[in-house]
Amino acid sequence: MSTVEETIVVAVPVSTAYNQWTQFKSFPRFMTVVKRVEQIRPNLTRWVIGVGPVRHEFDAEIVEQRPDSLVTWRSLGRRLAHRGEVSFRATAPDRTEVSVRIRLRSHGAPGLRTHAARPVRRALRAELGHFKEFIEGLGHEGGAWRGTIHDGHVRPLETEPARSRVPHWPVG
Repeated sequence: MSTVEETIVVAVPVSTAYNQWTQFKSFPRFMTVVKRVEQIRPNLTRWVIGVGPVRHEFDAEIVEQRPDSLVTWRSLGRRLAHRGEVSFRATAPDRTEVSVRIRLRSHGAPGLRTHAARPVRRALRAELGHFKEFIEGLGHEGGAWRGTIHDGHVRPLETEPARSRVPHWPVG
């Protein structure tokens, strides 16, 4: 397994960076490798990525998601097998460190795995730069999903269901 990691600092608050990152459908607007993202369920996405005429499609399950902190995922299926995480850390009130780590699962000799990681590292660095330009240019997020996912299970936004404000039901 090869690991690729890149970090960038963006000039927006942590909640703005996180909120925009959770808008997966917007990724093709700023990431050149991402052609389409479909949100199937809160914890399941379908991705189409490609360079030139070559396209790959895969599903990814969001395994962990904590607002303003972390999103981890794993690809489903054997092709383009990988795991990843993106973490968000406030470095100042209006600055956020965004770190992405991708673990590539590939078969073959270690030298081939290292060679395969090089273009992924270059693409990741470039795409994080595009994210920085996009979010700083907007200055605010284009949406948000503030839910929590743990072990692949979506947690309800409210811990308890809302209660009626009516003290007693009418009788009679």
